[in-house]
Amino acid sequence: QGLERTEHEGFGGGNTAWEEEKLSKYQHSETRLLEVLENVCAPSDFTCHQLLERSEEHVEQWWFHEQQQHPDFFQWLCMDRLALCCPPGTYGPDCLPCAGGPQQPCSGNGRCDGDGTRRGTGLCVCNTGYGGPFCAECGDGYYEASRNKSHLVCAECYRACGRCTGPEDSSCLRCKRGWVLHEHRCIDIDECGTEMAHCRANQFCVNTEGSYECRDCSTACIGCMGAGPARCKKCNKGYWRDGAKCLDVDECASAEEPVCTGAQEVCENTEGSYRCVCARGHVRRDGQCVEDKPPDAPEKGFFDDVTEDEVVVLQQMFFGVMICALATLAAKGDMVFTAIFIGAVAAMAGYWLSDRSDRVLDGFMKGR
Repeated sequence: QGLERTEHEGFGGGNTAWEEEKLSKYQHSETRLLEVLENVCAPSDFTCHQLLERSEEHVEQWWFHEQQQHPDFFQWLCMDRLALCCPPGTYGPDCLPCAGGPQQPCSGNGRCDGDGTRRGTGLCVCNTGYGGPFCAECGDGYYEASRNKSHLVCAECYRACGRCTGPEDSSCLRCKRGWVLHEHRCIDIDECGTEMAHCRANQFCVNTEGSYECRDCSTACIGCMGAGPARCKKCNKGYWRDGAKCLDVDECASAEEPVCTGAQEVCENTEGSYRCVCARGHVRRDGQCVEDKPPDAPEKGFFDDVTEDEVVVLQQMFFGVMICALATLAAKGDMVFTAIFIGAVAAMAGYWLSDRSDRVLDGFMKGR
């Protein structure tokens, strides 16, 4: 692909005639070879880069010395020099013809094992519907829809036919397993009725087209003849027979003595058995049923339930009382208390209008 891409390119300089005269023709130059090799492998294709590195000397030899005598690079490198490949239609170390011949291996209806490589057996792996050593016949379950000297078309038989002459259910020559031939038709064998089925002891047989299925009996049964508790051969432990049906025994109601003897335990009936559970309002701890109540909580302190907003209100009330007391003393003309009052008002104003300004504004907007 790189040779095809660069076939009509040049050095790319300003004076192509001078370059070709002094640097040889671009078509056979080392520059073109390097440009081709740079784009042979994807940057992340490590395997490709390894293969190119191992073959670099061969590539250069072909480019400078063998190109004229052997123009087919693939034939020269992969088949003749490295002996990794074979011509199409051949296989193995000696490139022997595939089954059916190298021109049309496997009659065109399959693939030759090892085709084009130095490996494989040369035998045919036929496509679906074809068979024979050269894939020139129709396989099991298929018939010849058409055939000429070079082409065969196989079509599928009726689903029960192993061999047939056409697609109809009356054109069977041989039946598939699970069917029996009768007047060119394949009839399903009832494996369950003929005792050909092999199911386990606690299973029953269900006939299907061409085969059968083994399904589990009801849990009420020990052995059964079909699905459900009415088809039991024998009732399982924890069940009793009522006519043809095996019914669950209620151990909680039928026992003469209590079956659950633990403190605060009650009996709960289950399918085929029972279980002991704790009475309502109780839970099981350490194997005993105890009253379900939360563990004793430590006594709360006086201020444990006070919220942050309530703390802020208390702070406001405390500072309000203090300021009112200072204001009362300042009103009597005492200069010391007057100075303390003014300082306290200034400090409170600075505090609430700086660090707590967002809280004050929020409280005001919410009508607090």
